[in-house]
Amino acid sequence: MDLLLLDYNGVVADDEPIHYRALRDLLGVERIALDEVAYRTRYLGLDDRTCVREVFRRAGRTLDPDALAVLAARKAAWYAESARHGIPLVDGVASFVRRAAATARIAVVSGALRVEVGAGLAQSGLADVVSVVISAEDVAAGKPDPEGYRLAAARLAAGESAVRAVVIEDSRPGIAAARALGAGCVAITTSHPADELQDADRVWRSFADHAPADLQPLFRPIAVPARG
Repeated sequence: MDLLLLDYNGVVADDEPIHYRALRDLLGVERIALDEVAYRTRYLGLDDRTCVREVFRRAGRTLDPDALAVLAARKAAWYAESARHGIPLVDGVASFVRRAAATARIAVVSGALRVEVGAGLAQSGLADVVSVVISAEDVAAGKPDPEGYRLAAARLAAGESAVRAVVIEDSRPGIAAARALGAGCVAITTSHPADELQDADRVWRSFADHAPADLQPLFRPIAVPARG
């Protein structure tokens, strides 16, 4: 059985600029400056709570759990407001994933909230071919921890033991999670230049330049935990 495991932000939805602006504006209220370079090099690929906590740590400030929850919720609300007129999609992703679903089971594994992922999948027309969604609410540890990918693999495999997987990512924490899973990995250059993504097996400029058959050499056997 072959599994195709997709990140969401930067792989399905081309919305990292929206996340950056929401985080920048949130932190501005807290008198913490954030520019695009710092966001891309330090925080891109992290879930909201981890990201906010790390920004405050670097600023020499601490957050109790209640304050962290409030800030994460505020950031999510600002993202939702910015995205309510539509979510830009990564070029070629809808056609690529729909064709890939003919031979592989599909999951989306993201540090985004479930409502954000659901909105993007509905808009892209992919909701019917994505069998499993793992979002921030489903895991205790976000990427680079592979917990989300392991959970997705267990649910997709449904008891099968002979399983191969490929992950498609756009961030360095995501690539690290794919490596920890033992899967093959393709990186898309939506969020980082190619030279920052060399830990992946392949680096693609877009889906539009590729066919699902290009993934076949990259599928690797993985150990699947008991279904979560």
